[in-house]
Amino acid sequence: MQRSAEQLRDEARRIWWAGVEAVQPARLVPEHLVVDGRTLWIGDREFDLDAIERIAVVGAGKASGSMAVAVEQVLGDELIESKQLTGWVNVPADCVEPTRAVHLHPARAAGVNEPTSAGVDGTHKILQIVGSLGPKDLCLCLISGGGSALLPAPIAGLSLETKVAITREIAARGGDIRQLNTVRRELSEVKGGGLARACIAGQLATLVLSDVLGDDLETIASGPTILREPTPDAAIAVLEELDLLQNPEGKILAELLLQQREKVAVGAPLNQPLNLIIGNNATAVDSAGVEAERLGYSHAMLAATAPEGAAEDIASWLASTAESMRATPGPDCLISGGEPTVRLVSTSERGRGGRCQQLALAAFESLSDWTDLALLAGGTDGEDGPTDAAGAIVDVRVVAAAREKGLDAANFLRRNDAYCFFEQTDGLIKTGATGTNVCDLRVLCVSKDG
Repeated sequence: MQRSAEQLRDEARRIWWAGVEAVQPARLVPEHLVVDGRTLWIGDREFDLDAIERIAVVGAGKASGSMAVAVEQVLGDELIESKQLTGWVNVPADCVEPTRAVHLHPARAAGVNEPTSAGVDGTHKILQIVGSLGPKDLCLCLISGGGSALLPAPIAGLSLETKVAITREIAARGGDIRQLNTVRRELSEVKGGGLARACIAGQLATLVLSDVLGDDLETIASGPTILREPTPDAAIAVLEELDLLQNPEGKILAELLLQQREKVAVGAPLNQPLNLIIGNNATAVDSAGVEAERLGYSHAMLAATAPEGAAEDIASWLASTAESMRATPGPDCLISGGEPTVRLVSTSERGRGGRCQQLALAAFESLSDWTDLALLAGGTDGEDGPTDAAGAIVDVRVVAAAREKGLDAANFLRRNDAYCFFEQTDGLIKTGATGTNVCDLRVLCVSKDG
């Protein structure tokens, strides 16, 4: 179907936004947490409300505040009061919402996805709550993407500053989420099952909104309620893979990790924890596809189930796919989900941007003619790197603006400065915090005959 450039831009955004809306906690939580008379259903597990004295809600993540609000709505006033509902959830400052009983703690500033002292304080409060529960209590944990940075509790001998420095280095060297969390969970008192071990409630259930491709529960927020044996050797191997053992912080970590080998085997709470994934990247991709079909597109969909590799490589594939779709019969919309990596240049050269903006700019650079095409790449959380943009769009309007201003896209790309490029070409996608987080969503729309 023939569509104007403005129509392509508008519909790419509408399709993308439909995917984001599909993974809102207000929609997902009631599908998996249900009150039926005196029974509380969490997934397919049944909990007798008459046997529960108190309910505590804890958690961390970019979507966990909205999840807490949804939990309160499901439970309702009578259960909030009769079960003495209490709780504490660490969230970014721009994700704090009004709640009835669960405290939402601003554990970091908006757009700064790193642990803070406020996050440490909040994590100690969470540990205090789960350690004060009894055998007739239910602890409901809410975990979503961003939970690792929002739930910091460094092991003895490790400062928060050193932990932040090493996570920055891992990201700068192109480390993926698996590598990052392999290191982080060995350096934390709460990750890698630490929260489950600290919880002495009779029952522990966790609702998880996954931001990890493949939905590995040990990786999502570094698995605070997933009981596991410590793996310090695996963390040391990651430091070696990324050539960080010669780094000053890397040496400190290696020594601490070697000491961690002496840890005793993990215990278990009174009952084995329930961990339930309520939504993921595929959920967003599928719903975006429904909207594309509603708008008259013949679409194809692909949700990655493993780390994708470099943003530039994914961009090159998207650009060549766009060119092929424009020239041949078949689908006129491609919806893909994933999470590429970006290798950062030194801070002395580095500009502003995030992985979606880097991908969009690399796609721009890979294809000279964007006639009849629009590509939108955005983070479903509304945060792309340390910026106020969710991502960026590439189309003929961006191309024209770049040419008019004489912008050297390759230079912006090399310096990880995609934000400044798209800021000057009207290509930034700004949504603010979306209240959810399931990795990235890309929408490619094509105008063609037939």
